[in-house]
Amino acid sequence: MEASRQPPSEPSPVWDTLNIDLVVKVLSHTLFGPFFLTFIPIFYWSLGYSPSGTIIVSSTAYCLAVALFWFVKWYSRLYANNASLFFAPAPLDWSEQLVVITGGASGIGELIANTLAVRNVTVVVLDVKPIVTENYNIAFYKCDVSKWDEVEAVSKKVIEELGHPTILINNAGVVQGKLILDLSPEDIKQTFDTNVLAHFWTLKAFLPEMIKQKKGHVVTVSSVMSQVGCAQMSDYSASKAALQTLHASLRAELDTHYAAPSVRTTLLLLGHTHTPLFSTTRLPPPQSPLARLPFLYHFLFPSLHPVDVAKAVIRALDEQHSVTLCLPWYVNFVGVARETLPSFGWAFCKWVTGADWAMSGFVKVSGRRPEEGKGEKRGL
Repeated sequence: MEASRQPPSEPSPVWDTLNIDLVVKVLSHTLFGPFFLTFIPIFYWSLGYSPSGTIIVSSTAYCLAVALFWFVKWYSRLYANNASLFFAPAPLDWSEQLVVITGGASGIGELIANTLAVRNVTVVVLDVKPIVTENYNIAFYKCDVSKWDEVEAVSKKVIEELGHPTILINNAGVVQGKLILDLSPEDIKQTFDTNVLAHFWTLKAFLPEMIKQKKGHVVTVSSVMSQVGCAQMSDYSASKAALQTLHASLRAELDTHYAAPSVRTTLLLLGHTHTPLFSTTRLPPPQSPLARLPFLYHFLFPSLHPVDVAKAVIRALDEQHSVTLCLPWYVNFVGVARETLPSFGWAFCKWVTGADWAMSGFVKVSGRRPEEGKGEKRGL
C-alpha cells in the first residue's frame, strides 16, 4: 500500500524512528561498508598479526567481497545511465527548472511542491483542488489529469505563461478500496483514468520538448502493490502494475527510438505512507498475528512519512540519474519473494502482514484538509 495513517495506539515518534530501515542504513556504513571494513585488517596488522595469518586474510577477503558488491552496484547504475566512470554530472541548476506535479494539492505532491518552492524553484501544481500555500513560486492550475482535453488545454496555458516544463512528477492517484464484484464500472474507470491514463496524457503534453532539448526528468509514482495483489486492492494494484511497465517502455523508447538517454526517468515503488489517500486504513490489521505487537510490526514494515519520499525524489533529481527507488527497504524483496517462495511461504508472509485485511473498514476520503476550502492561493 502506498499510504496509511496509524490508529490512536500507534508508536510514539521516538520509537517510530527505530525500524529495520535504520538498522540496514547503519550496517551498510559499518559491517557492510567497504571504507569501514578496510580498517579491520589494518588494525590486526598493527597489532603484529602475520599478513598471511588467517584473521588478516579472512578479513581482507571479506572486505574485498563487500567492495566488489558495491562496485558492481555503482557501475551498474553508471552503465544504465550511460554516465562517466570518473566524472559526475554537473550540479542541477534548479533556477532553470520548471517542475510540474500532478496531484500536488496534498500528501507527497504538496510536500515536494513546497520544498522545491522554498528553493526558489518554479513549481506548477495540476490538481482538481487548489494547493494551500503562501509561496508564490507555486502556480496552481485546476486540471483533471484523467481527461486528455483538460491536460492538453492546461499544458498549452502553462507553456505560454511559464515555459516548457523540465521535470514532470506524475503523482496523482486514487483508490476505491472495494472487492472486485463491488467495483462499479465508474469506479474502475476512475482508477485507471487517474492512475494510468493521466500519465499518458501528461507525457504527450510535456515529453516532446524534453526529447527535443535532450534533457529533462520524468518521475513515476507507483506502489509496492504493483508487485502483489491484495484483497480490496484489485483496481489499485492493477493500475500501479501498469505504471511499472509504462516506466520500462518509456525508458526503452527514450534510449532507442528517441535517442534521448539524457532524459531521465525515476520510478518510485512505495510502501504505505502517511498521506490522506489511505487515511482510514488500519495498520497493523487486527487479523495480523503481530497486531498485539505493533512495535514489532512497525519495526519490520515501517510506514513512510511524506518527507522521506520527498527527500528521496529531490535527491534523485539532484543526482540526474534514472533510478528505481524502493521505499521502505522491504519493498526491494516483495517482488522476488512473490515469485520465488512456495505457495505456503507466500501465504505465511501475507498472514504475518495481514495484507488481505488491511483495507477492511476502509472509507474513501478526498484527502482535502478542512482549511483547504477557505480560500485559494495562486502563485506567479
